Amino acid sequence: MRTKISTFAVIFLCVCASVSAQQSATPQASGEQTAGKPKPEETELWQPVPEVVTSGVDCNAPPSDAIVLFDGKNLDEWVSSKDKSPAQWTVANGVITVNKSAGNIETKRQFRDYQLHIEWRVPANITGSGQARGNSGVFLAATGTEDGGYELQVLDSYKNETYVNGMAGSIYKQAIPLANASRKPGEWQTYDVAWTAPMFNSDGSLKSPAYVTALFNGVLVQNHFELKGETRYIGQPYYKSHGPAPIMLQAHGDPSQPISFRNIWVRELK
Repeated sequence: MRTKISTFAVIFLCVCASVSAQQSATPQASGEQTAGKPKPEETELWQPVPEVVTSGVDCNAPPSDAIVLFDGKNLDEWVSSKDKSPAQWTVANGVITVNKSAGNIETKRQFRDYQLHIEWRVPANITGSGQARGNSGVFLAATGTEDGGYELQVLDSYKNETYVNGMAGSIYKQAIPLANASRKPGEWQTYDVAWTAPMFNSDGSLKSPAYVTALFNGVLVQNHFELKGETRYIGQPYYKSHGPAPIMLQAHGDPSQPISFRNIWVRELK
């Protein structure tokens, strides 16, 4: 055994010496470094190790670390935006339906940066036109101000003409969607949103703006859009200092043709 190992070692050393001699005899290409040459290991990062998150069975199912805001059973995660009393929208057959007389509803929890999934539907027999056709909104941060916060518009935009910064997929009165991905009335629509909340200095001035990326039925409609401030129905948007905020659903439009929501979950981003 010792003889075999010694023979192998001698052969290995001879091969290495031969290769080394050939490399030494080979002229270096122009600009090639021979001393202190970077190694691939120098740019490998091993920390921090990402948390393991198990995705849902399908694209719409919540991943393992999601906070489920509505699972089709109750409104335990929601309150009235007006007085923080229990939310009074209708829950039936796994769906929330707007109750306009009860007003807007918002999450009990407050959030900063997050990933949101929400599905919505206007009635199949929807009537009206423009902004009077299935109007609602997902407020990505409800600040309690007059106009409510930062609104991702909900509207029937399937063959329904209106101002383009007020159609479905718009950041209301600020950002025109990159495409109109609307499905027909009566079909479920999906928003998948990445929200970066604004940050403020101790004196209330803006430190960093809000950003939103949104997919509408799987189509990118907002690409890291920098918001100019909170949603304003009249006038230009502007920021007003606030901290973490709830997500709000708007009770808007014709109460005889209410909007419905389902399968709502959020992942907080750290």
